[in-house]
Amino acid sequence: MKALKALLWILLVAAVAANVSTSFAFDGAKQVVISVSTGSVAIASAVCLFLARNKRRTKTS
Repeated sequence: MKALKALLWILLVAAVAANVSTSFAFDGAKQVVISVSTGSVAIASAVCLFLARNKRRTKTS
C-alpha cells in the first residue's frame, strides 16, 4: 500500500506541475486539452489518496 501511495503522490505532483506549465508553453485548444487531461489526472490521484488514507478512530469518553 505504501508503494501505491508513493506512486499516487508522484503522479499528483507531476500532473500539477504539467498543468501549471501548460499555460506558459501552449496556446489555444492544445493548451486546453492538455490542461483538462492533466487536471483530471491530478483530481483522480488526489481522490485516490484521500480514499486510501489511514482512518484514525478517536475514543469519546
